[in-house]
Amino acid sequence: MKHAVFFKDFRRTARLLRAGCVFTAIDTETTGLRPESGSIIQIGAVRFDSTGVLASYEALINPGCPVPPLVSEITHITDDMLCDKPHAADVLPGFLEFIGDSILIAHNAGFDISFIDAELARCARNPLTNKVIDTLALSRWAYPVTPKHTLQYLAAALRIQIKNAHRADDDARVCMELFLRCLKDTASVQKP
Repeated sequence: MKHAVFFKDFRRTARLLRAGCVFTAIDTETTGLRPESGSIIQIGAVRFDSTGVLASYEALINPGCPVPPLVSEITHITDDMLCDKPHAADVLPGFLEFIGDSILIAHNAGFDISFIDAELARCARNPLTNKVIDTLALSRWAYPVTPKHTLQYLAAALRIQIKNAHRADDDARVCMELFLRCLKDTASVQKP
């Protein structure tokens, strides 16, 4: 069975953008840190190419269990907000259609991909097969002396506006902007 493929040749990344590839920055908010026992409560995505943003996607998801208080404190997503929302099985088809075969971008991408794949498995669906670029790894390559590489730290350091941290739709947008900034700041080391 095919799985997502992590793209690590960051020197070629700008060429993909210039060649017209479509990218989708994604982010998830979850009930915990382990995909085997946690669930997605929000998924956000921004599809873009070299011309700019093409579309955005956001969905709150009823996990079928209470949201832990710490998660609500961090994300500001409460049980009341999710009680009438669809379950993952009803949300994922639209999300999969939205991302299509685009190249996925995520910060600490292994986390988001593993949660999406776990939700897909629970719905008897195949895992993601898209190419994936992890902006955590990309930022470590682009800014090797930066002391921290969290999405919020990098956004603040690079003056990328954060509107609603730890909400999937805004974190996906910030991830897209970080990705584009990394490409811009490393243009001199990328292959033509």
